[in-house]
Amino acid sequence: MNVAVYSGSFNPLHIGHMAIMRYLTEKGGFDCVYLIVSPKNPLKEGISSATGRERYEAAREAVGRHPELKVRTDDIELDMPEPHYTIRTLEALKNREPDNSFTLIMGADNLAGIRRWREYRRILKEFGCAVYPRKGYDLKQIQEDLTAEDPGYRIDILEAEMVDISSSAIREGTARGEDMSAWLM
Repeated sequence: MNVAVYSGSFNPLHIGHMAIMRYLTEKGGFDCVYLIVSPKNPLKEGISSATGRERYEAAREAVGRHPELKVRTDDIELDMPEPHYTIRTLEALKNREPDNSFTLIMGADNLAGIRRWREYRRILKEFGCAVYPRKGYDLKQIQEDLTAEDPGYRIDILEAEMVDISSSAIREGTARGEDMSAWLM
C-alpha cells in the first residue's frame, strides 16, 4: 500500500488540512493517509508535548466526521520518547508495516527548511516527500536546489489547491472571540 504520512501539530485540524488529505488520495496517487499528531516538534517553540494526546483525540474526532476520507489517525508518536524526529517516526512505521511504502507529506515552508531536520538526507532518499504549495515559496526552485545537492532525493510537487488558512490564524481568531468554526474540519 502506498501511504502518505502527514505529520504535524494539527492545533487545530482545519479545512486546509482536509483539502490536502483529500487531494492525496483522490489525485495524489496514495492509497491512504496516516495523519500523525506530533506531540512536540523539536524545531518549534510554543507547543507543549503534554497536549499531544488531546490534539490526537481532537484530530481523531475530526477525521471521524468525514468517513469519505481515506485517512487513519495514527498515535505512533505519542508513545515515542522525545525528541520527536521525523526519521524515527518513518522508521517505526516501516518496521511496523514493512510491506507498505511511506512518503512524507509537507508544505513548501518545511521543504525550504529541511536541511535543519535530523537525517533529512535519509528522509529524502529512503522515503521521499510530496510537497504542497505555500504562499511565498518558490517550490520549483527549492526542489531544484535540493536535487542539485543529490539527484537521488525524491521530491514530488503536488498540484494541490492552496487554502489560505492556518492553525495559528484560527487560534488567534478564537482568542479574539471570533467564530472560527467554518474553518475547522
